[in-house]
Amino acid sequence: MTAPGWCHVAGALRPARAAYDVDIVILAYDRPAETVAAIASALGQTGVSGHLWVVDQGSQPAALAQLAAAVAGRPDATLLALDRNAGVPGGRNLASWLGHGGAIAALDNDAEFADPTVLRRALDALAADRALAAIGFRVLARDGRSDDPGGWGYPPSLLPRVAERFATVTFIGAGHLIRRAAWHDAGGYDASLFFTWEEYDFCLRAIARGWRIAYHGDLAVRHKVCPERRVAWTGRRWFFSVRNRLYIERKWGASWPALAPRCLGYLLRAALHGGLWQSLRGIVAAHRMTAGIAPARLGPPALAYLAANDRAHRGTWARRLRAEIWRPYVLRPVEPAVPPSASPADAPAGALRA
Repeated sequence: MTAPGWCHVAGALRPARAAYDVDIVILAYDRPAETVAAIASALGQTGVSGHLWVVDQGSQPAALAQLAAAVAGRPDATLLALDRNAGVPGGRNLASWLGHGGAIAALDNDAEFADPTVLRRALDALAADRALAAIGFRVLARDGRSDDPGGWGYPPSLLPRVAERFATVTFIGAGHLIRRAAWHDAGGYDASLFFTWEEYDFCLRAIARGWRIAYHGDLAVRHKVCPERRVAWTGRRWFFSVRNRLYIERKWGASWPALAPRCLGYLLRAALHGGLWQSLRGIVAAHRMTAGIAPARLGPPALAYLAANDRAHRGTWARRLRAEIWRPYVLRPVEPAVPPSASPADAPAGALRA
């Protein structure tokens, strides 16, 4: 896959500092009001030196003009426009390679940092643990009190620890921080994934190289997409989810016979919820993507890490298969009794576009 073409739209041509703490990446695709709020939240982080990269992937001219106004004249922010929608991993890769901060943060364009100290505290956590590659943030709903039901990508058995810290094998893209050294070591994101599972794929490559991943429930972002506005899992999102997950497994040496239970689970779940065609498309597409690839292998330390920090929390294959088949497409919100970390947002955001 070729890298997308891009042009500078507004803000600085390049970072003003020779050295700084963090590059912050926001991908934009219309939703100008929400994206401008995300930009303000990123630029409002205190106690850090950083550069903000806003990468537009096809917004309407009026929306792009609003984004340009939000960063115009700023030495610490840059708005770029791509010649096509390069997907989530492709857009993040571009901004990450253009920057040179010691860490890379990403924020969804319908999210905001829960408070102005999130990045400072996250950077301190990275500095305290030299083996830590990335930190996933807690994803709160737009009210700042309850948890976003779509922002939990960890074993369900760990939900009672939503406000705590624990080792994990992935992170949620809505809000996270990656050590640049780990980013380079793992080779960034796989742009061919386009949408969904790109964080897990990156984490597997980092873990294979001896890095660790953590979830920090004391660091949070507020995500504005309400559950009723989420993209239907019977559409392209489900196709990408099936295709990419199988592709990743094949990249790491899983045979198609070994993946048969997972494929069966995808087909049964889709049949129950009306998305059988997308599951079939995803399985066929994964087969085509992996044709001729030379699978990699995880070493014993990486396999032990995955077993201790993911599989140990998920139960048997039969239990996981039942949970996958019967899990609803839109989950109910989890509402732990925690005080609000920021003022609630006022306007709902549109559905994620990919």
